[in-house]
Amino acid sequence: MTLLTIGAFARLSRLSPKALRLYDKLGLLPPARVDPTTGYRFYAPEQLERARLVAWLRRLGMPLTRIHRVCELEAAAAAREVRTYWAQIEADTAARRDLANVLLDHLSRKDPAMPTAAEPLHIRYAALSDTGLVRAGNQDTAYAGPRLLAVADGFGPAGAPAGAAAVEVLKRLDTEHIPAGELLNVLGDAIEQAGQAVHALAAADPTAPEPGTTLTAMLWTGSQLALVHIGDSRAYLLRSGELFQITHDHTLVQAMVDEGRISADEAASHPQRSLLMRALTGTAEATADMHLHDARAGDRYLLCSDGLSSVVPSQDIHRIVSTVADPEHAVRELITLADHFGSPDNVSCVIADVLELRR
Repeated sequence: MTLLTIGAFARLSRLSPKALRLYDKLGLLPPARVDPTTGYRFYAPEQLERARLVAWLRRLGMPLTRIHRVCELEAAAAAREVRTYWAQIEADTAARRDLANVLLDHLSRKDPAMPTAAEPLHIRYAALSDTGLVRAGNQDTAYAGPRLLAVADGFGPAGAPAGAAAVEVLKRLDTEHIPAGELLNVLGDAIEQAGQAVHALAAADPTAPEPGTTLTAMLWTGSQLALVHIGDSRAYLLRSGELFQITHDHTLVQAMVDEGRISADEAASHPQRSLLMRALTGTAEATADMHLHDARAGDRYLLCSDGLSSVVPSQDIHRIVSTVADPEHAVRELITLADHFGSPDNVSCVIADVLELRR
């Protein structure tokens, strides 16, 4: 068998000799033979396919440990792994783009030329969480207070403590007066602490499956609110009779919809519709979406776990949210509606109405 020198192999594979020496040390691309006297490396022509795959994956920015895993897989499984990796990259890029827009909006509000007056407002709220008709326990957490609204949907054996721990961290903000200009910083710090709380749960029992939770929360200042979101719990806004989803699901099927590979209708029945791309977990760092919203009198916000949004048709959610005036009655009606559709999962709802402050 004719072997290629490291220089010739580098030219054909489009990998530098320096990179090839590194990949040899890591066991990713060992040479076919090493000269025992000179230490010079030689490669077999059939190694070119693997080398070119490594080169392509490096251009994608894939970490070497993950490239090693991809290279050991059959073609179909390797394709799935690359698809999942790229969906994560696109989701992270979208999160950074959203954060850039939030920062631009935040800085614009600090511009002295921008008007700062806002009508005094307050919120009327209610929260309710229910086990549903199938699950033995409730891993959801729902909370509503004068300044904070939150829904968390835990997963894994320690999912309930994970969701509760994340919300408990945010509940500390419910007693503090936070200037509008500090909303993003305060909420960003709180999300980091919530992630640390979930990590502490995972560290307590390293042998157990990794706990995690989604988290969708709003922090209120009286005329403005900051929304933080990670996972597939949702936030909706009812304004002028129309219901808008104001969060973006961090799921594999939503990424596939965004890429145009499947339709929204196909996503609703897809076997991997519950596979999360981002969540608060015990090990992985994940970026949460953050947005600023100007509140208006007459607005109504709904936060819910996917036990509602994935079971109850959107038109039925709209009907209840737009017609049941009292928040307490509305959250109960929504959970009753989920029961009507079988409630295969835990169901949590938070509703907050934005009202003018009477003087």
